[in-house]
Amino acid sequence: MAVKDAIRVAMLGCGTVGGEVVRLLRDQADELTARAGAPVELVGVAVRRPHKHPELGALLTTDASALVTREDVDVVVEVIGGIEPARSLLLEALKAGKSVVTANKALLAEDGATLAEAADASGADLYYEASVAGAIPLLRPLRESLAGDRITRVAGIVNGTTNFILSAMTESGASYADALDEATRLGYAEADPSADVDGYDAASKAAILATLAFHTRVTSADVHCEGIREVTAADIAAATGLGCVIKLLAICERAPATADAPESVSARVYPAMIPTTHPLAAVDGAFNAVFVEAEAAGQLMFYGQGAGGAPTASAVLGDLVAVARNRVVGGRGPRESAYASLPIRPMGTVPTRYHVSLDVADRAGVLSTIAGEFARHGVSIAAVRQSGGGTTYDGAPDPEPGAPARLVLVTHAAPEAALATCVAALTGLEAVHGVDSVLRVEDLGRKGVR
Repeated sequence: MAVKDAIRVAMLGCGTVGGEVVRLLRDQADELTARAGAPVELVGVAVRRPHKHPELGALLTTDASALVTREDVDVVVEVIGGIEPARSLLLEALKAGKSVVTANKALLAEDGATLAEAADASGADLYYEASVAGAIPLLRPLRESLAGDRITRVAGIVNGTTNFILSAMTESGASYADALDEATRLGYAEADPSADVDGYDAASKAAILATLAFHTRVTSADVHCEGIREVTAADIAAATGLGCVIKLLAICERAPATADAPESVSARVYPAMIPTTHPLAAVDGAFNAVFVEAEAAGQLMFYGQGAGGAPTASAVLGDLVAVARNRVVGGRGPRESAYASLPIRPMGTVPTRYHVSLDVADRAGVLSTIAGEFARHGVSIAAVRQSGGGTTYDGAPDPEPGAPARLVLVTHAAPEAALATCVAALTGLEAVHGVDSVLRVEDLGRKGVR
């Protein structure tokens, strides 16, 4: 196609990220022109409440559909989020031959395949680096730099809000509620933090990462998802006692074929203990970090600011420059790669180690009864610690003699389904007063869990 004098950009939304995109387009106009090979010109911004953006003047419109289909628009940048109207608007743009840059993780995780098919049909580009981990260059390495390698695992911290909360609980001994209040006060948590603390945000990102890493379409519905609401100060202390910290992890793995099952993909999000010797354990505050493991490249770590207006806008501008370059030279960016089409591994078959804390009757024979229940369900016990009956875990005098005993068991790797049925059986035992917590223990390829 013939290249125009300028690459003309329409933007959907102008909130925290959109405002930073506008600022960078203006402040770095000359440099962006040099990098892209042509001027990058903002020609319209669609918003719901124009009166909140008087500085944009004649660029403003409330008719997003008309904006994305304008003949003089080359690229549509979408930063409004959510499923609709974003999906309909981006499909309109792609069908009209406009390239798309989006930060919309929820849409990509739910229906990225439809967008990719529309882009392929029209020959347009679809870029979305800003949808995962903010400013951290992560998706492009997965899609391009590691295209010649076989990725086996992508795992890490991809939600800054939950990482801030868990870091605060670890550092100060604060409760979950107090740490969440602090995160809200500092602006790290939304007024409704559900998407973050219940794991949905991380699950969307896990779906995008698994799709790229394993050349398989993975949606948010395929990702097993648990949040951090149930993590307690006692859980944090227990992790410390094991030489671990608790992090909300997104883990995407390629499971090799076995005699009973074909090669498959596992994607899951949950809080887990990881050893303090692992680099992810040192990632504190609102930062993100992701480990990528590949057969030839080995272990790679990506670290940085995973959210915020300026960091996310940086990723949007990087994609915008890439799209503009493609337009200038008449080329196209990488297409969707879903050739592997691997099945999703059922969560019940995924093996993990577990930390199980029980309140039990303080009498002889209880431990053997509980150990027998684990054995009956095929869950092997790696370590046991007990307080009560006059002693604590470390053999010191119990500060509360006569209180129910606390029994903590750490298992060897066992399938999720086996552990779940075992825990259900334990709750029915007369000697078990309650199951206080069940947390997974992930070493992520590193030694250090005692």
